[in-house]
Amino acid sequence: MRYRFRFRAIPFLATVLVVALGISLGQWQDRRAADKIALQARLVERGAAAPVVLTAKPVAAADVEYRQVTVAGEFVPDWPLFLDNRPQDGKVGFYLLMPFKIAGSERHVLVARGWVPRFNGEHDRLPEFLTPSGTVIVTGIAKTGMGKVMQLGDPAAVRPKAILQNLTPDQFGEVSKLALQPFFIEQTVPATPDDKLARNWPAPALGVEKHQGYAFQWYALSLMALLFFVFTGFRRGTN
Repeated sequence: MRYRFRFRAIPFLATVLVVALGISLGQWQDRRAADKIALQARLVERGAAAPVVLTAKPVAAADVEYRQVTVAGEFVPDWPLFLDNRPQDGKVGFYLLMPFKIAGSERHVLVARGWVPRFNGEHDRLPEFLTPSGTVIVTGIAKTGMGKVMQLGDPAAVRPKAILQNLTPDQFGEVSKLALQPFFIEQTVPATPDDKLARNWPAPALGVEKHQGYAFQWYALSLMALLFFVFTGFRRGTN
């Protein structure tokens, strides 16, 4: 039995489109994976660097993002804010944010002090916590954001003791009229039993393996489309 390959224009064009699309999307996922790998290396490098000491001088967020920072000053006790829908260890709760006045200046920085559990069945009841008075030193990791969750309905107004879904330093500065550094400090110094806060901050979800897996799937689709075109062409050309 002889096999012949019969060229067919329309299947050929369809195969070219599928192969080109698969290769293009695979390369796009490869680039995303490479970006995440570079970010991972950046996190390691910045995490190992000496802490940045914050002063009244404004600092660009990009210069300190993921760096350890330390700052002396005092918390502004009448401006606690609670980021909602921040689960931890299977429990629902909030991230407690508070502005921190940098010593010797009028500049502030928003500090994510830690995680506090929510009262079961009482969503609007605020958790209990203690705030140190006087000058203290806060050490943590500079972050440009505290993670974004889905916002249902209109966002709540930014005000003292507000329960919010999301918040940026710019939003807080616009309402509070406080001069702010353009980033958060995710406090890392272990909490004491008295302040009722947990600081088991989640690691950044980079998802490198996910992008690599998607790239493999797109390349496999391209290969399968090509093999299908060749195989069906030979089969239909048999005598």
